[in-house]
Amino acid sequence: MIERITEQPSRYDHLEQMSVAELLQHINEEDMLVAEAVRRALPQITALVEAVEPRMKRGGRLFYVGAGTSGRLGVLDASELPPTFGVPATWVIGIIAGGDRALRHAVERAEDVAEQGWKDLQAYSPTRDDVVLGIAASGTTPYVVEAVRQARHNGLLTGCITSNLHTPLAQTAAFPIETIVGPEFVTGSSRMKSGTAQKMVLNMISTSLMIRMGRVQGNRMVNMQLTNDKLIDRGTRMLQESLGLDYDEARERLLEAGSVSDCLS
Repeated sequence: MIERITEQPSRYDHLEQMSVAELLQHINEEDMLVAEAVRRALPQITALVEAVEPRMKRGGRLFYVGAGTSGRLGVLDASELPPTFGVPATWVIGIIAGGDRALRHAVERAEDVAEQGWKDLQAYSPTRDDVVLGIAASGTTPYVVEAVRQARHNGLLTGCITSNLHTPLAQTAAFPIETIVGPEFVTGSSRMKSGTAQKMVLNMISTSLMIRMGRVQGNRMVNMQLTNDKLIDRGTRMLQESLGLDYDEARERLLEAGSVSDCLS
């Protein structure tokens, strides 16, 4: 029996009677519970990352599969990796129920079409070195559960992030991550604490993998894409510190080489 913690009543009531200051204070109090929920899940997150790393080093890809807020967070995390770490967009791929339109607009009942998740993955010709990570606060979203089930049946490594215990999604995935954040401030609004926990876990997974894949030196993003003045300035200062150059010479070398990493190699 699934304990739907994400659907339990909020610990607060009569929200419409609260002042702005009271609303913000109580939301903040609830948000402070999220980091502890993620901390409790660290062993699960560690196990997943350690299983994903060797597959990515063999050329495998990481797929995030979700619907609604969960899907958007997966697409967001995947889309930030190429500019941040200078990796191809094919390393980590976000898939959302309803396709790209669902990033901005609700696509009616897209998450309820169970078979569509695996069909959407087929467009990428998945292999046994690939990993599918299902994201669903409820742990019951048909689109996500079936995508993970089919992926595991076909020999792919599978994981998930959910905010309920003992869900179909967690039972289907080989490496479940359960971040139990408790009832939401607005009852059932899993875009709040559950979404925050998902964002934190996705950051941890992708950042640790990028570090393990050699995309960071020391504590610096030496492979970042030089797509704006801020990043060019950041890279220039990295070279100044590493090579003892003045600003103009460091900037010139950076723009010629294309990345901090190439300047240092």
